[in-house]
Amino acid sequence: MDRILVVDDDVLILAALSRILQAEGYDVVTHSNPAAAAREVGFQVVLTDFMMPYLNGIELLGALREKNPKAVRLMLTAAADFRTASEAVNRGEVFRLLGKPWSLSDLTSSVRQAFAHYRLVDANERLSREVAEKNAELVAINRDLERRVVERTAGLLDGLISALDYRDTETQWHSRRVSLYSRRLAQEVGMTGGALDVVEQGALLHDIGKIGVRDSILLKPGPLTPEEWVEMRKHPEFGYRMLAKMPYLHEAALIVLQHQERWDGKGYPQNLAGEDIVLGARIFCLADTVDAITSDRPYRKGRPMSVARDEIRRCAGTQFDPALAESFLNIPETEWQRIRQEVEALEAAENERWNNDPLGPPAPLARASGA
Repeated sequence: MDRILVVDDDVLILAALSRILQAEGYDVVTHSNPAAAAREVGFQVVLTDFMMPYLNGIELLGALREKNPKAVRLMLTAAADFRTASEAVNRGEVFRLLGKPWSLSDLTSSVRQAFAHYRLVDANERLSREVAEKNAELVAINRDLERRVVERTAGLLDGLISALDYRDTETQWHSRRVSLYSRRLAQEVGMTGGALDVVEQGALLHDIGKIGVRDSILLKPGPLTPEEWVEMRKHPEFGYRMLAKMPYLHEAALIVLQHQERWDGKGYPQNLAGEDIVLGARIFCLADTVDAITSDRPYRKGRPMSVARDEIRRCAGTQFDPALAESFLNIPETEWQRIRQEVEALEAAENERWNNDPLGPPAPLARASGA
């Protein structure tokens, strides 16, 4: 029930106000002593006289406001005190100022409006809380969805790399090293957040198009013929067509398409040059060269990082973006060693898992010719 506190030191006026408001259906609490009224709580509207002993109306409303901050405040005042009392309205303490003697219609209308205002403010606060709670729920749901997307994307990428690894047994760990090398170089040039993930994904999947290359070419132990090279060099396009159909991998697909392009325009498949090549592909080009030089091959052992650094320096401006080459050379060699050790640890754990698998590890296929 709507509850109103009425305060006036004139008991006759207080009784009259009480009768009027009770007739309107309100639960009325009255006080002729403002000091006692200041201790009241649990009402939606307060109606008080201005000139009273001990506490005037403004002082009473200030005291009540501490324990009843949402209560709507109304004040009665004689015409002689109107200017002083109006200061209370201007300071935002009073919702409506009523003159003495009051008009019955003005009094009842003002009280109804005060309760309506209280309900409106209360509803608005409640709705604001509900909206905030719903927003918090949505944020939590979105975070969970993002986590699931990340997990499923990672699972999909692992599956794609594993599928290629069944055909080209050296692809998986090379791809993982290159993807982390690429991410580190991307960080060095100021890339952050999702852009880093795109670079890492594109580098990880750079050779996925080799799934579309015939085994007779992909697994050929010796040198490829010129005709076979024509097909091998289609693998960036094959990879792009596979990935571009997945919206969340579209940007990574561009890296796959352009990962064999060169800064000087002598790469393939589109002979792009300079900044026409997406940044992720330009980053990959350096990372791939570093891994190719420092990793063991059937025909030679991996060479020191100093050799890779010399090659990057020598080919800056031809094969490599010169600005990226400079950024690469600014990164300590210990960073690349750390990344390689991380991947070697993953490889060891994977081998251990296969060794404990009842079916054993998958049968190795012949090593690919490379491209």
